[in-house]
Amino acid sequence: MKLYLKGDRCYSDKCSVVKHNYPPGEHGQARQKFSEYGQQLREKQKAKRIYGVMERQFRRYFKEADRRKGVTGEILLQLLESRLDNVVYRLGLGRSRPEARQLINHGHFEVNGRKVDIPSYLTRPGDVIAVREKSKKEPVFKQIVESRDQQGIVDWLKVDFEKLEGRVLRVPKREEIDVPLTEHLIVELYSR
Repeated sequence: MKLYLKGDRCYSDKCSVVKHNYPPGEHGQARQKFSEYGQQLREKQKAKRIYGVMERQFRRYFKEADRRKGVTGEILLQLLESRLDNVVYRLGLGRSRPEARQLINHGHFEVNGRKVDIPSYLTRPGDVIAVREKSKKEPVFKQIVESRDQQGIVDWLKVDFEKLEGRVLRVPKREEIDVPLTEHLIVELYSR
């Protein structure tokens, strides 16, 4: 499945998933039938790779989602979507989640006027995410401003490309999260 992890390359014909949509090796084109556990595990691995989260951190997010009231799978996706690296990507201030994570690690962003260099920082409704004044002259952000029309901004965020800042308006609903996941399989896996 195409996870769009390579940035612009995944939107072109050069994406390796388009060329070879089967596993490598002699028996790669043979039909594989996954068990129920295999399907659940594959869905969890897909979520981890899309959001760039390691196992221990993902398990912590699941425990937090399980603790809160509501649908556990939906809350899990809301927690993953409200990570700072994902919000920067969704705002269009990073071309991919890994690039957004690197820009945050390098200290180019501030949340509510304070420098934040932790990609897993959980944003809340009302938070203002902005590129720091020192970093606005960087070539990366000039390219992002020039190519801002390529990616649609989601409804739960508001962005101002002139100031290079965005605001979290509210927590995303499940319908607004366009990630190709069936979160109930992840919940079933952790509920074993």
